[in-house]
Amino acid sequence: MPTSSSRTKKRKQKVSVEQDWPLIHPDAAGVDLGSREHWVAVPPGRAAQSVRRFGTFTPDLEALAQWLRECRIRTVAMEATGVYWIPLFQLLERQGFTVLLVNARQIKNVSGRKSDVQDCQWIQRLHSYGLLGASFRPADAYCVMRSYLRYRDELVAGRGTQTQHMQKALTQMNVQLGQVLSDVNGQSGLAIIGAILQGERNPLKLAGLASVRVKASQERIARALIGDYRAEHLFQLKIAFELYETYAAKIAECEQELARELERLPDRVDPNVKPLPARAQPNKNLEESLRLGLYRKLGVDVTAVEGIGAVAALTLLTEVGPDLSRFKSEKHFASWLGLCPDNRISGGKVLSCQTRRVVNRLSDVLRLAATTLERSQSALGAYYRRMKAKLGAAPGITATAHKLARILYRLLKHGEDYVRQGMADYEKKHHQRQLNHLNKLAASMGYGLVQNQTLAPSVS
Repeated sequence: MPTSSSRTKKRKQKVSVEQDWPLIHPDAAGVDLGSREHWVAVPPGRAAQSVRRFGTFTPDLEALAQWLRECRIRTVAMEATGVYWIPLFQLLERQGFTVLLVNARQIKNVSGRKSDVQDCQWIQRLHSYGLLGASFRPADAYCVMRSYLRYRDELVAGRGTQTQHMQKALTQMNVQLGQVLSDVNGQSGLAIIGAILQGERNPLKLAGLASVRVKASQERIARALIGDYRAEHLFQLKIAFELYETYAAKIAECEQELARELERLPDRVDPNVKPLPARAQPNKNLEESLRLGLYRKLGVDVTAVEGIGAVAALTLLTEVGPDLSRFKSEKHFASWLGLCPDNRISGGKVLSCQTRRVVNRLSDVLRLAATTLERSQSALGAYYRRMKAKLGAAPGITATAHKLARILYRLLKHGEDYVRQGMADYEKKHHQRQLNHLNKLAASMGYGLVQNQTLAPSVS
């Protein structure tokens, strides 16, 4: 059993080692955030009480900032806790403080007693020794765009929920509109549903509201519209239809705000000096005006990359912005997105190499963009199909999203135009890499490869 003198000696040794650590940020403070109160710690000797509690009302936050100025604090570290950090972060940033938003994984406290006082002191100590890294957050102008785009995504999800309610009500009335129309909430579907809610029950008249582009015949559409129009199901259909139109109107308003904020962003390139490159294969779903606006704000035409459309380009602009200097390399960028293996090694043994579970909208969009390359006759399409066959569906999608992220990083960093590569060129290079690997493997075993002219594959 260790004696009390030995325990005291160990404690003194620990303090002496800690005192030898250099203070990277001597004017640092730590904040433990909460929904009702914030606990703030400053270096000892800066105030009569080095730890204070503040409320979460705006006057309390202003008093917190004033106290930090009195304590001669220059930089503040806080944990990313829900959305509670946003008001304090923005207030401190406006008042000239350097604010670090830290991932919760970096500031896990040592085992033992846990309290708000100890948490804020622990954050302050780690920050003063330079042991914390700030989470990436784009400039404020892009954060404004990000808020609008994220809220638009929520509105789109709400509109999709009302579409499901309409489909359920139609099914309960045995109105099989989904069997004759590819999209119930398309132009033809909404026109027919609107007429049903206005009291029209004649199936031939309802079928006449369908567009001429609908592949199903008028007779088949009319047969699908013969149903049991019960009052309770009509009521559900009416409420869902009205909410759908409300969501659609609010989405349009949100898109107008997005367009206005997009114009306020600084231009990275002048189209008159460096014109927008013409697309070899025009995208009917991407308006040319939106493509030009994204080109001006990003400095490069990211929509030239296969699979990258308007949604992916807007997400890239709002989530990270055009400046990726905060990421040292494309590997750091892919790690932040959670698209690269997270190797966990202990005792020389690989415990896991799965990708980290991160909540990142850009990585989700890149995964969706990767799935659109299923039938693409390009190098990226061939890469996606090869990875999918080699690794499986989900890992293949992640690998292709990782490749897209690296391409976007290079385009934004170097400002060069994207050069498309055909599938034949990709297959030829892949075949050459396989041949080089076999030559090296044979040479390491003391053998050499001889090509059989009769069985050699022809690669154009």
